[in-house]
Amino acid sequence: MPCYILYRLDTKNSMGYEWLFIAWSPDFAPVRQKMLYAATRATMKSEFGGGQIKDELFGTVQSDVSLRGYHKHVQAALAPAPLTMAEEELQFIKQNEVNAHINVETKSQTMQGVAFPLTAEAAEAVIAFRDGTYNYVQLSLDLTKEVVNVAETDNIRVANLISHVPKDNARYHLFKFSHTHEGDSIDSILFIYSMPGYKCSIKERMLYSSCKSPLCEQLTSNGIEIEKK
Repeated sequence: MPCYILYRLDTKNSMGYEWLFIAWSPDFAPVRQKMLYAATRATMKSEFGGGQIKDELFGTVQSDVSLRGYHKHVQAALAPAPLTMAEEELQFIKQNEVNAHINVETKSQTMQGVAFPLTAEAAEAVIAFRDGTYNYVQLSLDLTKEVVNVAETDNIRVANLISHVPKDNARYHLFKFSHTHEGDSIDSILFIYSMPGYKCSIKERMLYSSCKSPLCEQLTSNGIEIEKK
């Protein structure tokens, strides 16, 4: 059953010996008992003397409240807090400022980012899109080979566009949106950059962001006039 354990440490403060407060609530204990002990935990610490409790340990299995478990708890408490998304991206940028190696045969560095070259298949898909063979082309980055691949080509309706966006990887999309405006038929080329947030690695998020503008420049040079991004 759940219980509280008070373990006296060798260290002292102005009030005397310091203590380790252990809240033991095994997984197999009845839910009612777990709730009762959780509700009275703060009262128990207050009555004992919160100023004398140096640290707290919570356990649901015996390894949690062993000496090794306590050491793990202390190490975790001393470890730096997890980085935010912005901090991770800044760290990635700083690392690559030091370690960046630009091979002019495979990619080039511009003021706007890093340009990965189109593979032959990707270039063919872009030309086919320009010439009207397809109204939709999906492009992906090969992070290892540092090139732009073609992931999908199709003729789709605008209502079905969302179903072609991957939920676990970033992608670039070219879509020819055919519509009418004031009685005129118009074909607008849309460039869409999709990113499913934290499901992608920091490296993938950063490279897709950095390669976006240079890729648009490559598409423009191939005769693709992008109207909306």
